[in-house]
Amino acid sequence: METNVSEERQLDVEESQALTPPKKGGWITFPFITVSVLAVSLAVSGGLTNIIVYLIKEYNVKSIDSAQIYNIVNGCTSLSPVAGAIISDAYFGSFPVVAFSAVTALLSLILLTLTAALPTLRPSPCPVGSSICETPSAGQLALLYISLGLLAVGTGGTRFNTITMGADQFDKPRDRDIFFNWYFIGLYAGAVLGGTAIVYVQDSVSWALGFGLCAATSAISVIVLLLGVRFYHKPSAQGSPFTDLARVVVASIRKRRIAVPPNNLGYCYGPGEAGKPPSSSSNVPSQSFSFLNCAALISQGDTHPDGSIAKRWRLCTVQQVEDLKALIRISPLWTSGVVVSVLIATQNSLTVLQALTMGRSLGHHFTVPAGSLQVVTLTATAIFLSLLDRLLLPLWHFLTDHIPTPLQRIGVGHVLNAAAMAASALVERRRSAIVHARHAEGQAGWIVPMSALWLMLPLAMTGAAEALHFPGQVALYYQEFPQSLRSMATAMVGLIIAAGFYLSTAVVGLIRRATNWLPDNINTSRLEYAYWSIAVLGMINFGYYLLCANLYKYRRVADMGEPNQR
Repeated sequence: METNVSEERQLDVEESQALTPPKKGGWITFPFITVSVLAVSLAVSGGLTNIIVYLIKEYNVKSIDSAQIYNIVNGCTSLSPVAGAIISDAYFGSFPVVAFSAVTALLSLILLTLTAALPTLRPSPCPVGSSICETPSAGQLALLYISLGLLAVGTGGTRFNTITMGADQFDKPRDRDIFFNWYFIGLYAGAVLGGTAIVYVQDSVSWALGFGLCAATSAISVIVLLLGVRFYHKPSAQGSPFTDLARVVVASIRKRRIAVPPNNLGYCYGPGEAGKPPSSSSNVPSQSFSFLNCAALISQGDTHPDGSIAKRWRLCTVQQVEDLKALIRISPLWTSGVVVSVLIATQNSLTVLQALTMGRSLGHHFTVPAGSLQVVTLTATAIFLSLLDRLLLPLWHFLTDHIPTPLQRIGVGHVLNAAAMAASALVERRRSAIVHARHAEGQAGWIVPMSALWLMLPLAMTGAAEALHFPGQVALYYQEFPQSLRSMATAMVGLIIAAGFYLSTAVVGLIRRATNWLPDNINTSRLEYAYWSIAVLGMINFGYYLLCANLYKYRRVADMGEPNQR
């Protein structure tokens, strides 16, 4: 009898296990997501890093114009992830957006490969420096721009959403932290490989083969991502916090004439708490930007009998109002970060033009591609981040008994960025002096007898600065944003990078119109003046940053474990 009972219990357990769906997520998803990130990062980096050289050599685009196009494309690839994050949060969830974007990136790289493989899709070749070149037709440029636009869309859905998708697979914070570390390792490793190995193939073997390898790698990314689909935990979309912010703006405008009641009465504090102040003062409307407080005032018809909100575009909670205020308070600091990004974007594009005219040979059989020099910044950032984590910050703590605040780290990054621009100006001054000396001696030629390795110093300084101010900004936004908006921390940095590339295009265009410093022939330019100008801009921006930082008050000082220091 006991045997029969135990057998029946075993059968019941087996049946219940069969009926219960297997648990999704966990470490089984880790290899699929990480390999996919590595592959797509390599593909996108290989497709974009050498675009300036591709436009000059294969499409006969003038050098400064190529740099401008490169800045616009990079701005799109930095801005599109913000749109991807909003769409993911509000409508579809992370996985569908990541999968769609990965396929879009593959399609874009296939089109880019076709532009390199089929001569009819490009103008006739033209020697570098020649003044008579066939310009690309409207159709040729249209196909090129479509492929680059699709690549921006593909980047938009994968860069931030893959982080969210990976974090959704883990319940424990420690597991998520480990995933984040490996995510960035995969992202950086792919970018370095794409910016070196793929760019070398493009420059030394074949553009078609180089872009084809990017497309093949992108296909691997899609396949690996889809192989893990049955293991992924896919939470449904929860709605975008941007919608709540928009509601506050609309509601405050609609209720701008309503008188504010005394003693914090008449505000909506949340479900079941309409019209009465909470026991804690933490959610009482603050007096800063008090014109927004009316968005939380309850008027007739705004709530149901149970106290829940009936008209969401006319009534918001006090917390939603305070969330918008937090963004407004931090926006001046955010704008100072945009100027830093302008400096970085300008240096990246102009350095490629300098490298094209300098000696890039290492030994007798290897030439460093001009586009690969940008990897120096990425590598320096990774190295300096490791030094900060393992050496510099612990040493600072030992000497001063506290860790630098995010605002302090950002400030040091500002100064280093301006110093990097000054270093670029000094290197260019030396290169320009050699050019003028050769012309005085009657020597012609496009290539200047000066090693492009000199450009590594300012690029490395920029990388060290990025290791300070970009992570510092993420830490600041994550620390200071309300809980509902913390997912926007990385998106804010993405907006900074995108705005920097767009404004860099405007700054370079302004310099070209106002001066004769940037002609198409870089060897007849006064590029060092342009570098000095943006170095001065960086120092002026640092003064603006100091003003903003001194006026800013940390909202969550307790989270920092130290006094309110700037």
